[in-house]
Amino acid sequence: MTAISTWARFGLAVAALSGLAACDRSGPGGAPPRATDTIISPPQSSIIAVPIEADLTTLRAALEREIPRQLWTIDKPGQVCVPSRKVKVLVVKIKTPTLKCRLVGQVTRGAIALGGNGKDLVVTMPISAVIHAQDIGGILKQETATARAQVRIAVRMDLTPDWNPRSTVDINYAWTREPGADFLGQKIDLTDAANDKLAGVVAKLERTLPAEINKLGFREEVQKAWGEAFTSVLLNRDNPPVWMRITPQELQYGGYSVAGSKLVLRLGMKAQTETFVGDRPADPPRSALPSVRPLAADTGSLQFFIPVIADYAELEPVISEALVKRSARPFDVPGFGPVKATFGKVTAYGTTGGRVAVGLSFTASDPAGGKAESKGTVWLTGLPINPPNTQKVMFTDVKVTGTTDSTGTNLLLKLANTTALSGTIAEALAQNFTKDYNELLGKISRAIDDTREGSVQIQARIDNVRTGSLKAAGNGLYLPVWGTGTAAIRIVR
Repeated sequence: MTAISTWARFGLAVAALSGLAACDRSGPGGAPPRATDTIISPPQSSIIAVPIEADLTTLRAALEREIPRQLWTIDKPGQVCVPSRKVKVLVVKIKTPTLKCRLVGQVTRGAIALGGNGKDLVVTMPISAVIHAQDIGGILKQETATARAQVRIAVRMDLTPDWNPRSTVDINYAWTREPGADFLGQKIDLTDAANDKLAGVVAKLERTLPAEINKLGFREEVQKAWGEAFTSVLLNRDNPPVWMRITPQELQYGGYSVAGSKLVLRLGMKAQTETFVGDRPADPPRSALPSVRPLAADTGSLQFFIPVIADYAELEPVISEALVKRSARPFDVPGFGPVKATFGKVTAYGTTGGRVAVGLSFTASDPAGGKAESKGTVWLTGLPINPPNTQKVMFTDVKVTGTTDSTGTNLLLKLANTTALSGTIAEALAQNFTKDYNELLGKISRAIDDTREGSVQIQARIDNVRTGSLKAAGNGLYLPVWGTGTAAIRIVR
């Protein structure tokens, strides 16, 4: 954000003199009083996005440590591998013997994977089993069964009022290939043996996951972001410097998302933003981290105010240049004829009633002679206005208030009231400043696109702007500009 330089030097100078043709013929008087009011930046309320990220690779590594690769081993002798059954041989029913065996094997897991969709953190763990049925009834030496299962853990996380995570875990698994083998037309079912052990693994995951999620340090990260957001961020470096001061008021939570290896808390910081022109303002005093509040609006809703300022000193040389150029030709002054004028110092400042005062120091002489040379300073005041939501500036209710240090006051006042003087200046300077204003918006956008102050980085985009009414204050002529957009604060480590 920046004050307009081109616009200020040229556009507002137009305003200072473009309406001189409407001047009245006020009597002599002194210089108008100087205004002492300052430009006020009204505070704006914004909901700034504050994404807090946690690296899930840490959680995955912790689970890898907690859950061993070999989940369990199996060694169970005397198991019934093929139960007895009655079979009919010719016309005689006979009973087959029960075949016992020894079950041995191991169950291992694969790599633990983390992912997610929406608010669910999903942990998946593949399981593989290789189980041997040995010494089957003394008939066969060994049969081998393999099995695979996929364990899926869905973690739904919430935050307690003091910003600590609270998790609920939903674990399920399914054998994609159940453990078993076929022997003599019978299936050796090994599922029950596997399920008993797998239940213990699932129970351990239910205990481990919430504890490991607590170790991600969400509250600490939230606390840092809250404390460091009480700051002032430079939005324009010079001509003039512009700062935005951020005062957090509330922190809202709207859930989280999982993107790649990152778990991102969706936070919105309700903050008061103020614009300051000039030196860096003092940081606002910090307050304690407030309790969790539900997110009431979309995050990233930035509201800002920019006083687009023209220093009165920047108006003076523009006015002076126009007058010097015009003075190459005489002015036709009623009652005096052609009058030659030489212009000197131009003074501009804010006066009372929201008006701008312009003092023109010049010397006027009648080329036909017969009258003494007139010189002094003529003072004019006018009310700056602009049509709603535009940058086209003009003056109304322009008055010649009188002269100071003058001789030949009547000639000076008549010359100041001529349309030749006011019209020439107005024609030279009057223009619509849309082009310059659009260039300004581009500069503002670049200024706040990615700005950093200490460890606070603000990324913002301006979506819409509107202008208010032109105002004359003691320390400058300015156009209020309100804008809306999106913004995010990140704490850079």
